[in-house]
Amino acid sequence: MYKLEPILRPMVWGSELWVLSGYPERISVVAEGPDKGLTINELVAKEKGRLVGSKVYAAYGNEFPLLVKFLDVHAPLSIQVHPCEELAQQRHAAHGKTEMWYVIRAGEEAELMAGFSQPLTPEEYVQRVADGSITEVIAHHDIAAGDVFFIPPGRVHALCKDSYIAEIQQTSDMTYRIYDYNRPGLDGKPRQLHTELAKDALDYKVYNEYKTPYTPAKDEEVGLVSCEYFTTSVIDLQKPLHKDLGTLDSFLIVMCLEGEAELRTGRESATVSADGCILVPASATDIEFIPGPAGFKALLSHL
Repeated sequence: MYKLEPILRPMVWGSELWVLSGYPERISVVAEGPDKGLTINELVAKEKGRLVGSKVYAAYGNEFPLLVKFLDVHAPLSIQVHPCEELAQQRHAAHGKTEMWYVIRAGEEAELMAGFSQPLTPEEYVQRVADGSITEVIAHHDIAAGDVFFIPPGRVHALCKDSYIAEIQQTSDMTYRIYDYNRPGLDGKPRQLHTELAKDALDYKVYNEYKTPYTPAKDEEVGLVSCEYFTTSVIDLQKPLHKDLGTLDSFLIVMCLEGEAELRTGRESATVSADGCILVPASATDIEFIPGPAGFKALLSHL
C-alpha cells in the first residue's frame, strides 16, 4: 500500500488538497517506503499491472488515470463546464473531465450549482454570460454532509461557499470557465473566460434530478457512482469490514473522510485518517478496514 505526499493548491475561492494525482504539473510523489520519492507515474511504469491492474495498464499505460482531492470552499468557484473525452482529444490532445463530488461538511446555507434549471439555446447562453444573468438559469441545490453529485462532461456547475468536498475525477485539468463574477485571480489579473469553447461543450438539456440518490448504511459498502472512468462507494464503519479484491483487476483508492482506520492487506498494514489517502495495489487480493474508536468513513474508488 502506498501513501503519497499531498499537494496544497491555494485558489481564489479557497484551497485544493491534491492527495493522489498523475497530472504532470502537480504530480503525486510516494511519501514513504522503498519507493519513496517516485512519482505516481514512475511507480506505474515500475509496477505496471501489479499496481493498477492489467486492463487499466493496457488502456492508460504509465499514466495514473484518476485524480482525487479535497476542496475547502470559502467563496464561489467559477461557473464552468468540462469537455468530454472526444472533444478534449480533438481540441487539445488531452483527456476530458468526468468527476463527482461528495459533501463532507457544509454550512447551514451552503449550496452548489449543477445543470440548467430551464431550457436554453447556445445563443441565449452567450447573451446571459455577457449580461451576468447566467446564474439565474442554473439549478441551485442546498447541500448537506453526505450529498453526492455526479458531474458528467457538458454539465454546467459550480461549488459555492462554506463547504468541504471530496472530488474524484479523470486525470485532467481541462476546464472551460464560463463566468467568474468579474473578480481577479490570485495574481490580481482577471481570470480568462472560455465562452465560445464552452458553447459547444455544454449540455443544454434540463434533467429531473441532479443529485445522486443512495441509501446510507452503517458497516457495509454502499455504491455511489459507476461510470466509464471510475466506480466509487462509501463505507461508514464502527466495526471491521472485509472486502474481497480478488476479481477487481484494478487499484483501490481509499480517501478518508472522517475518523481513522488500520488497513490490512495480507501481511501489510497502513493507517489512514481524515484528509488522508491510501493507494492499494491491484495485486492485493483482499483488504480489511479496522476502524478507530471514533469510527471510519471513506470513499473507495477504482476503475
